[in-house]
Amino acid sequence: MRRFAAVIVAASVAVVVSGCATGAGGVGAAGAEAASADQIAASMGGLTIDPRLVYTTDVDGYDLAPQSVGGSAETGMSAVWFNATSSAMVELRTESGDLDAESCAALPLWNGPSGDVTCTEEPDDIWQRQVDAAVEFIAVRDGALVRLIGNGASTDDLRAAAQNVHVPSVSELEVLFSDAPRMPSGEPVERGDLPENGDGAPDNSVGPGG
Repeated sequence: MRRFAAVIVAASVAVVVSGCATGAGGVGAAGAEAASADQIAASMGGLTIDPRLVYTTDVDGYDLAPQSVGGSAETGMSAVWFNATSSAMVELRTESGDLDAESCAALPLWNGPSGDVTCTEEPDDIWQRQVDAAVEFIAVRDGALVRLIGNGASTDDLRAAAQNVHVPSVSELEVLFSDAPRMPSGEPVERGDLPENGDGAPDNSVGPGG
């Protein structure tokens, strides 16, 4: 719950500043070409995320909070979508792996109570997972587990988020990583206080008498 509380201010700001930045959230979801691994890697700036674990989604009424996009565990990614009307949030987290009935039941909820996990397999390699009243979904995609975790979000919203999980298009990448830390360009910094000739090292010599 602490992560959701920490991101709510950033999410609110993102909605105010960008309005429907993720009208962008759905760009590419309706048949646009998925970005390549190289395009994904080039877009994420200083974030260390496996390009094969970069996914996005689209949920009616929710906007991506770009400030929330970052790494998860060693090589996964995380991102939060925020509903400005209800203050509900949907968090997406990715990790490597596969899922079947046995491993689904053995995997604890990401942000929920401990206990026996009830797993229900749904179409399109989607699993609904529940402990008491806590619900999360996992969409299984090409060796990736894409978790959809809610805070105030309905089960229907989480299910829609799972159904809409996809590799982002190039235009979606621009929004997804718009707040990612930028890598240094590697270009040398020009200074105007060094001599044009020589190596520019300071002269630390002393005159006669020290």
